[in-house]
Amino acid sequence: MKLPSKPAMIRLFRVLAVAEGFSWAALLIGMFLKWVTRTTELGVEIAGPIHGALFIAYGMTALVLWRGQRWPFRVALFAGLSAVFPFATVWFERWAGRRGFLAATTAQPAGQPVQETAGV
Repeated sequence: MKLPSKPAMIRLFRVLAVAEGFSWAALLIGMFLKWVTRTTELGVEIAGPIHGALFIAYGMTALVLWRGQRWPFRVALFAGLSAVFPFATVWFERWAGRRGFLAATTAQPAGQPVQETAGV
């Protein structure tokens, strides 16, 4: 099975980071309705599986990028831990983007600066 290109994986990771954050919000609202107001379990029944799927997809994409982008271990660890805390994936995605960990790079001859590919 061939993996998508680096720019496609980076775009997917960015989308999943935001989606995982929003799914946390939906799950927290569902938990509030279920446990605090005791009005309905529907929010948890719907948001729970969606959040679970996005959590797993985010984690798998982070592992692929760890290898493909050659992230240091601490960056991969932060990516994984960010999925555990509500909304932290959005923070991580922005942090990693600002520091160049989500830049699709092309191979350059030794001594040449690395340049980002267009469209990322």
